[in-house]
Amino acid sequence: MTSELLHALSIVHFVALGGLATYGLHRLWLLWHWWPMRHCRDPKPPDIAGRTRPRVTIQLPFYNERYVAARLIDAAARMRWPTDRLEIQILDDSTDDTSRIVDRCAAFWRASGINARVLRRQNRIAYKAGALSCGLVRAKGDLIAVFDADFLPDEDFLVRTVPYFADPAIGMVQVRWGFLNSSHSWLTRIQALLLGPHFGIEHRVRCHRGCFFNFNGTAGVWRRQAIETAGGWQADTVTEDLDLSYRAQMAGWRFLYLNDYAVPSELPVTLEDFRRQQHRWAKGSIQTARKILPQLLGSTLPVCIKIEATFHLLANLGWLLGALVTLTLYPTILIRSGIGPYQILRLDLPLFLGATLTILAFFFLYASDQRQRERLRCLPLLPIFTIGLAPSLALSVIQGIFQRGGVFDRTPKYGLRDAQRLPEVPIADGQRSTRYLLLNLSGLIYAFLPVWFAWRHETWLAVPFLLVFPSGFTLVILQAGREWWHDRRLRRFQESILEGENREKA
Repeated sequence: MTSELLHALSIVHFVALGGLATYGLHRLWLLWHWWPMRHCRDPKPPDIAGRTRPRVTIQLPFYNERYVAARLIDAAARMRWPTDRLEIQILDDSTDDTSRIVDRCAAFWRASGINARVLRRQNRIAYKAGALSCGLVRAKGDLIAVFDADFLPDEDFLVRTVPYFADPAIGMVQVRWGFLNSSHSWLTRIQALLLGPHFGIEHRVRCHRGCFFNFNGTAGVWRRQAIETAGGWQADTVTEDLDLSYRAQMAGWRFLYLNDYAVPSELPVTLEDFRRQQHRWAKGSIQTARKILPQLLGSTLPVCIKIEATFHLLANLGWLLGALVTLTLYPTILIRSGIGPYQILRLDLPLFLGATLTILAFFFLYASDQRQRERLRCLPLLPIFTIGLAPSLALSVIQGIFQRGGVFDRTPKYGLRDAQRLPEVPIADGQRSTRYLLLNLSGLIYAFLPVWFAWRHETWLAVPFLLVFPSGFTLVILQAGREWWHDRRLRRFQESILEGENREKA
C-alpha cells in the first residue's frame, strides 16, 4: 500500500471509531434518563366501564408458518372481548400446508361463534405491508391489533391495551416483547440481551420524553384512523412498521409504550435466521431514514425530537462503522508503527474502549437491574459476536443506502420453548450460508494480520486486544459450520429414505 492510501484508511478508521463513540454517548444519554424512572409503573388506563367497547380487528399475517399458525389463531380467538365487537383476519400468503392448518382452525372457531376469516391474495405483492393493507380495506374494526406468527398473546391483551384509546390523541399502543425460548442457546440469550433494553430503556425513555419511537411490527394496537391519515402501509422499505410509525407521529398522532405488560415471542434459533432478521432490520431502517429524515429535519418539530429521531433511524450505521474499524485496523497500525506501538495503545485502545464500554454498560446495567443473570453471562460474548456479524450486516446497510424496497425475507419459526430441540428440517439456505461462510473466513484471515504484526514487534499488551477481532469471526464460523453440518446430515438422511422408498416401488 502507498503512504497516501494508508493515511486515508487511517482517517477512515478514526472517523468510524468516533462514530461508534458518538453512538455510545447516546446510549449514556438514554441511561441517564432511564435510571430515575426505571422502577416506575405504566400509567393507569382510563376507566371505560359502561362505555361501548370499540370494534377491534386482529390481523394475523402468515407466510408458511406450519409450526406456529394454529397456536396464534387459538390465542387470538380466546381473547376476552365481546364477540360482536371482535374480528380476526388471518392474512394467509402461504404456499405450503399452512393453508390447511389455517382453514381448519378458522372453521373450528367460526363454529364456536368467533368471527375468524381467512383472506388470501393471488400473489405476495408488497409482502407483509401488502397483506396488512389488503386486510385493512376489508376490516370492520376501529382498532387494529397485529401479531406476527411467532407471538403468543394471552387472553387479557385487548383488555389491557384498548382502554388507552379513550384518549383520542393516541394512535398506537405498543407492548414489550417477552421471549419463550431465551434459554435455548447462547445465541438466543444474546438476542434477549440485545432486545431487552430496546424496549425497557429506549422505548420507555422516548415515550416518556415525547420523542418518536416505533411500532415493532407486532404486539401492538393501531387506531385505524392513524394508519389511514398517515398514508397507510407502504412497501418502499422492508421495515414497513418503522416507516408508518414515523409518518403517523409526524402527522400528529401520539404513541404509548407499555413496559409492565409483555407478549411472549420466539427468538430465531439459528445464526442464519438471526442474520436474515437483522439484515431486514438494518436495511429497512436505513431505507426509512432516507425516506423520512429529510422531511422530519425540515419540519417545525422540536430540535430534541429531530436529534433523537436521527440517532434512532441511523443506529444501524453502527454495523457499517464496526466493519470499517475492523477493515482499517491493520493499515492504521502500519502507518503509525513508527511512532511506537505503546503510543498506539494509549490513543487507539482508549478510543476503542470508549466506543465499546459505553454500549456494554448500556446492556449490563439493564440486565443487572432486571436480575437477568443468565443473560449477563453472555455479555462478554457480545462485542466478539458483533465483530463477526458486522461485515455481512454492513452490506445490508449499504443496500439500504442505495436500494428502495426489496424482498421481505421471512424469519422461520418453529414453535419452540426454552431448550426444546429444533424439528428435523433444513435450517439454512445453502447458497447464502456458503457466501457468508467465505466472507467470514476471509475476515478471519485478515483479522490475524494485526495480531501477527504486534507479535512480531513484541507488543505483547496489544495482542489480547487484537485477538478480539479474529475471535469474533471464529465464533460466527463455528456456529455457521455447526448449522451447515446439521443440514448436511439431515439431507443425507432424507435422501436415503427417499432412495429406499424408490427401491420398494421398483
